[in-house]
Amino acid sequence: MPSYREVFGLMTETQDAPEIIALGRLGVDLYPLQSGVGLEDVASFGKYLGGSAANVTVAAARHGRRPALVSRVGDDPFGRYLHRELDRLGVDRAGVAVDPLLKTPLTFCEIFPPDDFPLYFYRDPKAPDLNIDADQLDLEAVRAADLLWLTVTGLSQEPSRSAHLAALAARGRAKHTVLDLDYRSMFWSDPASASAQVDAVLDHVTVAVGNREECEIAVGETDPHRAADALLDRGIELAIVKQGPRGVLAKTREEEVEVPPVIIDVVNGLGAGDAFGGALCHGLLSGWELERIIRFANAAGAIVASRLECSTAMPTTAEVDAVMAGEN
Repeated sequence: MPSYREVFGLMTETQDAPEIIALGRLGVDLYPLQSGVGLEDVASFGKYLGGSAANVTVAAARHGRRPALVSRVGDDPFGRYLHRELDRLGVDRAGVAVDPLLKTPLTFCEIFPPDDFPLYFYRDPKAPDLNIDADQLDLEAVRAADLLWLTVTGLSQEPSRSAHLAALAARGRAKHTVLDLDYRSMFWSDPASASAQVDAVLDHVTVAVGNREECEIAVGETDPHRAADALLDRGIELAIVKQGPRGVLAKTREEEVEVPPVIIDVVNGLGAGDAFGGALCHGLLSGWELERIIRFANAAGAIVASRLECSTAMPTTAEVDAVMAGEN
């Protein structure tokens, strides 16, 4: 199969190279416009760009960053919609190839605020984003990017797994090589399989971010402090553990920061983690001190949790700053 450069053409000399490259999930979110009822009783849906890696790139673009996404969609109307949305939302889509055989995946959710948001993934027999292969990668761009964002879901099947490993090998554990622990049980045969794949890549990344369940998959620990320490013991430079209603813990070898949650009225908790991720990228690339990065990312996630959609709900820097100012 030809590389995306051959399919879509090289960047022009006047086009800025991406600061952020993310690999992974891209699909269509179909979210009910009625909350508090099951899908069997929902009358209408909103259609949005979705997928964790894609949402992170959209979130980063809202902060003025130049993100690029490497993924795949189907040769169908939903795939064309996603290409158009990536353009509209400021994400370089040169690395988003069209799979000739697989359909663009759909994700439905149910909305039962404040803390119940079941997801239903339609990714059978396989999602195109798991067909990312090494030929799709511009390894020079991967090496040159200021930040590389990968997710554990991308390790769940081949050839996506090998593409992720090729990107990490090219990267050489450069600064800001980030692994979103992003464990979703429905994408794995069993937890042990996920743990083995995460274990194989921890020595190649510099930042790891996940919740307590995801940390258990990664390092066998659910206690936030022990989980962060276990990640640091693997050579991670920054370990971030999301603790839900207890806030967020971030640790380096020299520093520890714990920030409380932002109090909001939850509308849809899905997408908050991706908003956190995009804001984290912005804070890291801005060179901020650790506490400011985590407070900023935490506030960004809270804003999205107070809105219905995910990608198009990602806040601007000014919106996040306003929430942070209200906390002080």
